[in-house]
Amino acid sequence: MDYEFFMSKALEKAHQALSMGEFPVGCVMVYQNRVLVTGARHHSTPDNQNELDHAEILALRRLVGLEKKIDREKVTLFSTLEPCLMCYAALILNGIRQIVYAYEDVMGGGTNIDLKRLNPFYKDMEITVIPHVLRQDSLMLVKKFFSDPQRGYLKGTLLAQYTLKQ
Repeated sequence: MDYEFFMSKALEKAHQALSMGEFPVGCVMVYQNRVLVTGARHHSTPDNQNELDHAEILALRRLVGLEKKIDREKVTLFSTLEPCLMCYAALILNGIRQIVYAYEDVMGGGTNIDLKRLNPFYKDMEITVIPHVLRQDSLMLVKKFFSDPQRGYLKGTLLAQYTLKQ
């Protein structure tokens, strides 16, 4: 599988989000070497903000709504930002077993949670996480977002501070 090719597709979605004033996170879900569904961050603007419309959740909703039967354990998520704990849990609970991301979320990233320390339901899950594919491309988008004084979402947070120092 061409990780950079599919991450570039996720980056296209992140660019679209940024152009609409949203936090620049995009993702694609790939099955049998083709993009099945996409997602981009929505509702991160001050006038219409919620923490449910993350790119991964929106893509996951599209995936579960597909009419054809998909072996979700063979779906790979490509996200421009490391999935948060909410997204990570939703992905693994819905059968996604491979996650590829570009830029680490030092504030809310959830992918290095030790599933072996959780209850039996999670202990035996085998999840593959591949970080830093096209990291610089995603970093530049997030940096552009945080550099704009008009954008207040996550301003002053650990993620913003870390990003602006990169």
